[in-house]
Amino acid sequence: MAPRHARNQKEARRSTPAVLQAVGAAIVVLALGAALALGVVVATRGRRPSVAKPRPPQAQVQALDPALFSPGACVAFPPTAGNRHVTVFLDAGHGGIDPGAIGTTTAGRTIYEADETLPAELATMELLRAQGFRVVVSRTRSSPVVRLTPADVSEGVLTEKGAHDDVAARDICANLARASVLVGIYFDSGASPYNAGSVTAYDAARPFWRKSLRLATLVQRDVLSVMDAQHWAIPNEGVLPDSGLGSVVPTEPGTGGPLAADAQDYGHLLLLGPAMPGYFSTPSQMPGTVVEPLFITDPFEGSIAASTKGQDVIASGIAEAVEQYFAKPPAPLVRDR
Repeated sequence: MAPRHARNQKEARRSTPAVLQAVGAAIVVLALGAALALGVVVATRGRRPSVAKPRPPQAQVQALDPALFSPGACVAFPPTAGNRHVTVFLDAGHGGIDPGAIGTTTAGRTIYEADETLPAELATMELLRAQGFRVVVSRTRSSPVVRLTPADVSEGVLTEKGAHDDVAARDICANLARASVLVGIYFDSGASPYNAGSVTAYDAARPFWRKSLRLATLVQRDVLSVMDAQHWAIPNEGVLPDSGLGSVVPTEPGTGGPLAADAQDYGHLLLLGPAMPGYFSTPSQMPGTVVEPLFITDPFEGSIAASTKGQDVIASGIAEAVEQYFAKPPAPLVRDR
């Protein structure tokens, strides 16, 4: 996501976590096997090798609109156990020529937000499929979601229009999927390496805002809970309305074009927010939330975000939150008269 000022600072430097073991890789392997059925490969900048798996029948996965979306984008995966007849949409932030925030690990390795949101999304997908959900993901590899046009790219980077259209395409995908909920998976960034913590956003301007708030509250609680169980001591930045967080931010004040000015007036995350005439006409039509569980610009938290263990822990928290969101409330007690 775009850099913003943190609301809390670490009191002291935390030491590098113990070796972040590559556990839970089987989840990512399963996701890769499904992705390979579409002829797509997750790009991991050399960190995580692609693993060939037997291709499942083509009927198991479905690219919802290959003409509209990039190859490997907006893909539906059926449940692997049971069937709740409920669809969850997951968005791995950024992708392709949009790397998102850039940070470093405690070992000094440069990491890119888009590379770390993708495996977290795929791991969450496999957990939810095993819980009986149909899952539609925004992307299955290092790519944009929308099919880019020449107007979307300038000198190898996204234009304001390209950035706008790529996020808007995620909403279009969620709507096309008829998803019941939307969860965006991003990482935060700050001006200081001391900025740290987990935050989850929802949009208070939507007619279903109460459901979005409930989902965001569950995601923030459960993601923090599983990270706390690892003794990572991630600060809790809370559940916040997305107003003021922005969606398209110019690189320097006064340098943005009309879309950047509209984005400032819009005042919402494009992934979650309402329509705005002349700027945004395809908002998501379901409760949604965006979670930023870690600051990728903090070396301690960036090391977690870039590890298989960290991504799988985050995925388990998101999957638990979605499970709780759809859980039936307990039946009321009936007292004998």
